[in-house]
Amino acid sequence: QVQLVESGGGLVQAGGSLRLSCAASGLTSSIYTMNWFRQAPGRGRLFIAGFNWDTANTNYADSVKGRFTISRDSAKNTVYLQMNDLKPEDTAVYYCAARPLYGTIWSWGQGTQVTVSS
Repeated sequence: QVQLVESGGGLVQAGGSLRLSCAASGLTSSIYTMNWFRQAPGRGRLFIAGFNWDTANTNYADSVKGRFTISRDSAKNTVYLQMNDLKPEDTAVYYCAARPLYGTIWSWGQGTQVTVSS
């Protein structure tokens, strides 16, 4: 089992930046990909960025391409989401999630609120 703890959310003005962190502990060798999702009020949880734990390949939702960057600090087992040029529509609770190498049960963090004011 993998445990995830997110941090770094907050309130920022449109055009500003934030960096979210997701620290993984436990059975980190079982991670296939680390991902960021977000959920805006009244909407479903949407994928926004992914990081392959083995190859370091990344992928992004179209809505954040060119503005958000996912990265990893291997020594700290931590994944980051650098968010630049934030827009009010980026306001949401952001979750990190670990997809396992085997099985279908993902591990989720508790979520961190990001609010972008116009």
